[in-house]
Amino acid sequence: MAEDCDSSSLVHLNVGGNKFSTTVGTLTQRQPDSMLAAMFSVRHTLRQDKEGYVFIDRDGKHFRHILNWLRDGEIPKLEASQYAELVKEAKYYQLLGLVDGILDVLYSKEDKKLEADFTRAEVINYIYSMKWSSRMDNGITMHYFGGVNLSGLNLSKLDLSYVDFSHACLRHVCFSGACIRMSNFNYADVEGATFDNAYLGGSTFSEANLRGASFVGVEHYNLAGASCVEDCRY
Repeated sequence: MAEDCDSSSLVHLNVGGNKFSTTVGTLTQRQPDSMLAAMFSVRHTLRQDKEGYVFIDRDGKHFRHILNWLRDGEIPKLEASQYAELVKEAKYYQLLGLVDGILDVLYSKEDKKLEADFTRAEVINYIYSMKWSSRMDNGITMHYFGGVNLSGLNLSKLDLSYVDFSHACLRHVCFSGACIRMSNFNYADVEGATFDNAYLGGSTFSEANLRGASFVGVEHYNLAGASCVEDCRY
């Protein structure tokens, strides 16, 4: 049947087996250039089942969040994995305002996570004062920063040899030009970090997240066992 342009007209939707009821106004007014707005404009004729429902062949798990956003413009509070699923559905329906709102929430969370536990000066102090250090059986002194958050720091041109960064959050850290000999980045989150022109001889990155990391000008490195190496810059 052809939908009229009365914003108060009821609409019944069956989204992948999940049934919803709303109005033409809800589907068309907040994002007039969306696929949903186009579907329920006078330009389209929609088929209804015997109960009067319009079937949409999508997963209806998150459609209630889409309807609520169309109604009041609020972004739901979800886990990151659920936001990813909702973004996928929002893109399908061409609800770019919802996509932008979700990304704003995610970026806000990332900004909070990027508040490092230490400053560059404190990292230097800890290394040279041996506060978090331990002498190994072979006589080598290891400096421990395992599990700490150093995200966003500028650690360029430092001597970061024999440092245990395992399980640390090192997102967007600048290691450019640093000497990082025999250090441990295993299981660390190194997304977006920069190692350009650094020396990484003997350092390991097993199970580390290297998405978006940069290794331009690095000659000695071993990324065996790391994830997202295909997303790195070399």
